[in-house]
Amino acid sequence: MCSNVLNIERVMSNLYFLLLLEACTLTQVLGLNNEDPASTLPSGYNEITPEEETYHTPRLDYRTPRWCYTLNLKNGEVSCFSPRGGNYHNTLGTRCEMSCDRGYRLLGRSSVQCMPNRKWSGTSYCRRVRCHVLPLILHGTYTCTNGVMVDSRCDFTCNPGYRLEAGHSRTCLESGRWSDTEPVCADRDPPKIQCPLSRVRLAEPGKLTARVTWNPPVVKDTADTRLTDVTLIGPAPGSEFEEGIHVVRYKVYDQARNKAACKFIVRIEVRRCPPLKEPLHGYLSCSPEDNIYGSVCEYNCEEGYERRGAPTRVCQFDRSWSGDAPKCFMMEINTDVRTSTALLGQFYRKRRLLVVSTPDTANQYYKLQKIMLERTECELNMRQVTVIELLGLPPREVGRIKDHILDSQVIEGLRQALRISKAYFTMVLLDKHGVDRERFVEPTTSEELYSLIDDYLLNEEERERLEKYRDVCD
Repeated sequence: MCSNVLNIERVMSNLYFLLLLEACTLTQVLGLNNEDPASTLPSGYNEITPEEETYHTPRLDYRTPRWCYTLNLKNGEVSCFSPRGGNYHNTLGTRCEMSCDRGYRLLGRSSVQCMPNRKWSGTSYCRRVRCHVLPLILHGTYTCTNGVMVDSRCDFTCNPGYRLEAGHSRTCLESGRWSDTEPVCADRDPPKIQCPLSRVRLAEPGKLTARVTWNPPVVKDTADTRLTDVTLIGPAPGSEFEEGIHVVRYKVYDQARNKAACKFIVRIEVRRCPPLKEPLHGYLSCSPEDNIYGSVCEYNCEEGYERRGAPTRVCQFDRSWSGDAPKCFMMEINTDVRTSTALLGQFYRKRRLLVVSTPDTANQYYKLQKIMLERTECELNMRQVTVIELLGLPPREVGRIKDHILDSQVIEGLRQALRISKAYFTMVLLDKHGVDRERFVEPTTSEELYSLIDDYLLNEEERERLEKYRDVCD
C-alpha cells in the first residue's frame, strides 16, 4: 500500500514538472516572462511592475481545488483553461486569458497561470480608452455624441458661407486615435450680387441717344462682411447710350476669389414719324435726319415753283407730323407786261423756255408739232420747261402762255430778241439763263426733245429727281 502511494507521488511530481516546463516555454514564446508590458504603453498610463516569481515545489495538496484565488477583471473578461477540466478555474496549472471590453485597454499581462506558490503569474486591469480633445476648426465647430470616448462620433459644421472639405465627421477608435483627418472649412460659396432692373429709355427730342443712370448693384457675402472687388463691364452710369439694346454686366470676387456676376439690359428707343414724301417739284430738308422725334423738316420748291402752305413740319411725340404738307405750284407768270425783257426776266434762272413761232396756224409743221406737244405738258413741267406760242403775223398775231395772252409788243420783241423769222415755222429752246441752246425748223418728236433736254440742259440733281418721279406722268 505504501509503495503504491509513493508511485503515485512520483507520477504526480513528474506531471507537475512537465506542466511547469510547458508554461515556461509558452511564456517565453508569448513574451510574457521577462517583458515589461508597461514599456509598450504610452506615457500617462498605469505601469505594472512584474512580480518576482520564485519557482519552488510546494507541498501539493490535491484535495484542495482552490489553489489560487478566483480572478476577476473589471470591465473585462477572464477565460480560464484548467488541466483538471472546464469546471476548475483556479486550480494548480490553470491558464487564464485576459481581455477587456470595447472601449478599454488591457494594462498588464494578457495571460496568467496559477503557480505552485498559490499565486497567479501576473496582474492586469482594464483602463478606459480616450482620444485627445479635438481642436476647434477655423470658421466652424463640432458636436460629439460621447465626448472623447471610443465610438464617439464628432460631426463638424461650418459657419454660413463656408463648406466642409474632406470628411464631415470623425470617430474615436479603439486605438485612441480619431478616424480620418481634420476637416477644413473653406469659403466655396460665391458672393451674391443683384444688378439694377433692366430699363427702357426714350431718346431725347432731336437726338438718337439718351443719358441713363442707375444705382450700383447690391453685393453681399456670408463669409466676407465687406466686398470691394466689384468690376463694371460696359458703359458707366450717366453715359450716353445709342439706340438699341445694351447689356451692362457686373462681377464681384470675395477674398477666396469666388466669383459672382449679374447683368441687366438698357434699351434705348427712338420715336420716329413715318417718312415724309417730297413734294412734286420740290424737296425736303430735315434736321436732324431719320424723321426722329423733334425733327424739323422744311419744304423747298424747285426754281420756277412756289410753295403754298406752312414751310415746316415737326415730328411729334405721338409719331405724327404737325400740320399739313405744303405743295409746289408753278410760279405765276405776269403776262400783263409791255416788253419782252420784262417777260423773260421772270423766267431767268427759274424756268427753261420752248418758243414756238409760226406765220399761220394752218401751217402743216405747226399742226404736227402741236399734236406732239399736247401730250408733253407733264414731261416738260418735270424738266421745268414753259411753252410760249407766237402765232400769226401782225396785225392779227397772237402770243400766249397756256391761257395767258401776250401783248403784241411783247410778241414783236421776242421775235426780234430771239431772231425768229416770221416767214416759216421755227421752234427755239432756251436754258434758264435765256441762252439759245437749240433751233428747230421742222417738227421734232417728244422723245428727241426730252433726250436733248436731259443730256444737255439738266444738272445731276435734276436728273436724279426726274428719275425718282418718272412714273408721275404715267
